[in-house]
This record gives sequence, structure tokens and C-alpha cells, in this order.
Amino acid sequence: MTRPVNDPLTEAVYAVMADAADRAIRPRYQHLAASEIIEKAHDDLVTVADKESEAILSEGLAKILPEAAIVGEEAAHADPAILSRLGEDLCWIIDPLDGTNNFAHGRPPFGILIALAQGGETIGGWIFDVLSGRFCHARRGEGAFLNGERLTARPTGTEPPVAAISLMFADSDRRAALQTHIAPHYTLVDIPRCAAEQYPRLALGVNDVSIFERTLAWDHAAGVLFLNEAGGKAARFDGSPYRVNEDRKGLIGASSPALWEELAARVAEI
Repeated sequence: MTRPVNDPLTEAVYAVMADAADRAIRPRYQHLAASEIIEKAHDDLVTVADKESEAILSEGLAKILPEAAIVGEEAAHADPAILSRLGEDLCWIIDPLDGTNNFAHGRPPFGILIALAQGGETIGGWIFDVLSGRFCHARRGEGAFLNGERLTARPTGTEPPVAAISLMFADSDRRAALQTHIAPHYTLVDIPRCAAEQYPRLALGVNDVSIFERTLAWDHAAGVLFLNEAGGKAARFDGSPYRVNEDRKGLIGASSPALWEELAARVAEI
């Protein structure tokens, strides 16, 4: 990988993510015991690798910016009061193993997501694919990068556009409306159940658009910034920016602003 240059913060974050991958995640891939997989809720798993990765990441990030609060997915699950820290002046947001269901079943994709927010706005995002080593990052106002090289988002160029639409967290009426009014205008592909994969797909010419119903900060903060800095567009259904400290549903990601506008107009009609 071409390492990021002239960005000490990204260098430091990358080192912490690589450490968590090496020590907690990669050694357990396809080697989990049944007792090391727990169902937090229906179809929502956590593994020993998630917990150990979060501990390593939390410790490492605290050394980089001791003044920043830390909100990790598993810590917030254990104590929802931690979510109040998302709006603090500086806050690390950690998804220690994004795509846990895939990982627990011994298949890709899965990765690590880290974001840094300031007053509820994401100012840094880092996405690490544990198996391939692909490293995506963005800093607010500084562009998006893939393995250290500047990246510009590109559509697939196919017609109709390629859409990955998550229906998992939509109610039955919403699901039916999406299938009836949105799906016919796109070539539908399966969602990867991994934001660390979905956002890069939108920037790399694999998918054109995505609809997300649930928009938890650890799943989306890094990817939204990355896609926007790459020249695509990710925003709420009404066009308002994504903020990590808002408990709202609904988000559209697209490889270009034009594709975003087209899908948003259709969503507004249902």
C-alpha cells in the first residue's frame, strides 16, 4: 500500500487500525468457536473479535488525541448513555468490526471504521478492509484517498444505474414502496451488509446509489465524509447534511450529485 504522506494523524490512525486487525480480527477469521459469537438482537451478532478490536482501537486512539471522547459500537450497546458524547467538541467514533455477520459466518466483506467528529460534524474518516488491506481515508476539505492516492468518485456508466438498497430496517409499508417506486428504475444488486465495503463501492464505479434506513454513527460517519470528499454525494433524504449526533433515519449515497438528486426526487414521492 502507498502510505499516506504529510498527514501524521492518518498515519497514526492507520497504525492503530492495522494493529487491531493483526491482533484481534485476522487471527480469528474462520476460526471462531460457537461460544465466541453472541446474538445481541435478532440477526445482529457480536464476536470476541469485535470486543477485543474495540479495546485496542480505544486505547490507541486515546493516545493520539487524549482530549477526544470515544464512542465505540460495543461500549454504546452496553451503555447507551455514551451516545451523548457524539456531540462533544472532539469525538472518536469506532466500529471495531463492521460486517460482523459476514465475519462470524467466515466470509467477506468486513472491515474497521473510524471517524473523528467535531461538534457533531465528521472531520476525518478512515476505512480499512482487513483482508485486502485497502485503506480509504478523508479529511474535511482535503479530499478522499485510496491507499494514499487521491480519489475521484466515478459512476458505473451503466443504464439503468446500479443500486444497492437496504431494506433490512424498513417497515413493511416502506419496503413495499421502495420496491414498487424505486427498484424498477435501477439495476438492483445485493447489499454487502458492510458499510466499510458499501461506501468504497459508491466511489469506485461498482455501485451508483444506495439507500440506507438506519444511519448509526459508527456505520456511516466515515463513509459519508469519504464519499462527499471524493466528489460523490451522501446526505439525508431532504438534502440536509449527515450529523453524527442526530438520531434520524434515512440516508442516500451516490457516486455523483446528479445521481443523488435523481434518486432523492423519487424517494420524496413515496
